[in-house]
Amino acid sequence: MSYTKQHLAEASEVIARLDADAIERMAIMLADLRERAGRLFFLGVGGSAGNCSHAVNDFRKIVGIESYAPTDNVSELTARTNDEGWETVFVEWLKTSRLSSNDMLFIFSVGGGNLEKNISSNLVRALQYAQVVGAKVTGVVGRDGGHTAKVADVCVIVPTVNPENVTPHSEAFQAVIWHLLVSHPALKAKQTKWESASLETSRVS
Repeated sequence: MSYTKQHLAEASEVIARLDADAIERMAIMLADLRERAGRLFFLGVGGSAGNCSHAVNDFRKIVGIESYAPTDNVSELTARTNDEGWETVFVEWLKTSRLSSNDMLFIFSVGGGNLEKNISSNLVRALQYAQVVGAKVTGVVGRDGGHTAKVADVCVIVPTVNPENVTPHSEAFQAVIWHLLVSHPALKAKQTKWESASLETSRVS
């Protein structure tokens, strides 16, 4: 079997093993967040930070939830890293944004954060602060879910089907799941461009 076929077969197995009920509960939580006019904060590092930026766009534009990602502000992120340290960049950003019990954190991470191993400790500090203020927590993570899975109200863990491909599958399925959510009937508020264009074409023809 070629590597391409192997990777695609692994992706198929991930899909088959995803917890669909957890994703449905996540959709309900997000719909409740929008109903109460709460804010959604996406947190992630590395490739997951890029996913956060994309997700912010989709949740604002398609779903109509006020959403933010601290990593989108490079000046503030690097200033806080330089002056205060990497571990506190997210929690201090959230304090300035006055995170409250009306809001929600959405974590994208391969490991979910682990203080003991000093991996993504900035995510753990943000999660601890969310618990203090009573903000809801959800996330899409890989491996065993780390600290995110321990404290989240709803967490989707991307199944490990090949230990050599934990990162690519975790980050790829972050995108699959958030795109599922923004197209979910309970959340989708506005038609996306190509779908609306197709509908217009079909009406004309």
